[in-house]
Amino acid sequence: MSDSESSKRGSTVGSSASSRSRRARGGHTTGPEAQQHLLRAADELFYREGVRSVGVDAVVERAGVNKMSLYRQFSSKDDLVMAYLERKDAQFFGYVETSFAKHSGDPAKQLQQYFDDLAARASAEGYRGCPFVNVAVEFPDTVHPARQFVFRNKERLLARLTELATAAGADDPEMLASSLALLIEGVYAASQTYRAGSSPVLAAPKAAAQLIAAACGRKTGR
Repeated sequence: MSDSESSKRGSTVGSSASSRSRRARGGHTTGPEAQQHLLRAADELFYREGVRSVGVDAVVERAGVNKMSLYRQFSSKDDLVMAYLERKDAQFFGYVETSFAKHSGDPAKQLQQYFDDLAARASAEGYRGCPFVNVAVEFPDTVHPARQFVFRNKERLLARLTELATAAGADDPEMLASSLALLIEGVYAASQTYRAGSSPVLAAPKAAAQLIAAACGRKTGR
């Protein structure tokens, strides 16, 4: 092989390697694909480490895109945080409705099932509690859009609990729903202040069963 051919081949190999490197860094990732990479990275980092402590540089690095791609998709970090909350909201109500669907047509069992599933999820290693509670702690200003989003998420859950409590024949559906909502928040806190699989977390299903039975006039075997 001549020197010129070797040089050309070396140049081609080098160019190919450089291209692979840029792709690995997300240099050619744009539009919806870049947005999904960024949202997945934000989801992981914000949930595990906290919104305030994670900078956009860390999100960009984890996503494998450049910072320009981030600002093409999100006008600011606050905009990214709101997109993260939207994603978490969809995931959360996915969990809720999946639990309820296990006992379609039996609202009392639907309420109970949610606590069975929540206790299991809150006992898993790596569980970091409720992302909305975490964000509420990080944003003390109640008029901040992130805090307002948290309020809406919690209000929506309370409305859904009230709907099922009413259908289950609770004598005071709003009181039952509020009591169950408070118990849910207790599970979130206990999952972080006790170890995974701790007795306070595992006690939640039985406590829920007692609340449901008392409100709906049913016997419970728990």
